[in-house]
Amino acid sequence: MSDSVLLEREGAVALLTLNRPERANVLDLETGRALVDCIERLAADVGVRAVLLRARGRQFCAGGDIADFVDAGGDLSGLLDRAIPPLHRAIHTLATLPVPVVSALNGPVGGGGIGLALCADIVLAAESMKLRGGYTAIGLTPDAGSSWLLARRVGAARAKEIFLTNQPLTARECLAIGAVSQVHPDAELEARARELVEALAAGATAALARTKALLDGAAGRPLEAQLEIEHRGMVASGATADAEEGVKAFSAKRNPLFIGR
Repeated sequence: MSDSVLLEREGAVALLTLNRPERANVLDLETGRALVDCIERLAADVGVRAVLLRARGRQFCAGGDIADFVDAGGDLSGLLDRAIPPLHRAIHTLATLPVPVVSALNGPVGGGGIGLALCADIVLAAESMKLRGGYTAIGLTPDAGSSWLLARRVGAARAKEIFLTNQPLTARECLAIGAVSQVHPDAELEARARELVEALAAGATAALARTKALLDGAAGRPLEAQLEIEHRGMVASGATADAEEGVKAFSAKRNPLFIGR
């Protein structure tokens, strides 16, 4: 099994780590397959209540491997056709997990790394983080869900500017337009990310899962349909032990002890 992606458990938290710092954590065929394997394993682990996506080294993810693109020569299209499906499968599974996912961006992010980074529910960035589209600069187009995920966060017009001009954005610029959720000093990013993911793991995970589903689908539904789904979700949530515990804890002015899913 490839060690280009690592999956570890710390209590109820799963740590998903890009582990090729010497190659800027590029998303090549090997890494795509490793992501699928790790994400499918964590999706099957009912003990996981939150996920932290992170990377080793000074760069979160450079996107596709340009060296592989060069080596492919006239078969670049074929290489992309082989590499993209496992990567897309991994990103879709991670994005739709029924538990909170936090990404911690420890440095520059480009190309397909944008999609991987932004498929998380909450995105934390280090001050050193920079975002650059990069695709059109080499005659390619977005993949890894980056066009959909970035447009949802910053709007279509701003996403077009990012992908068409390929001008890099700093972490603070990303925060200002909503591409990331928080920015922290580099030395504090890991600690802040762990604090957040551990707090989420202690939450009412069934309620968190329903809330994710409500918000992820809201833009594609009319209000009447959204209200009906909210109704069903609230009724189902009200039948859980976590809801009973949450109400009792609130009334008693104490912290709730949720059992999760």
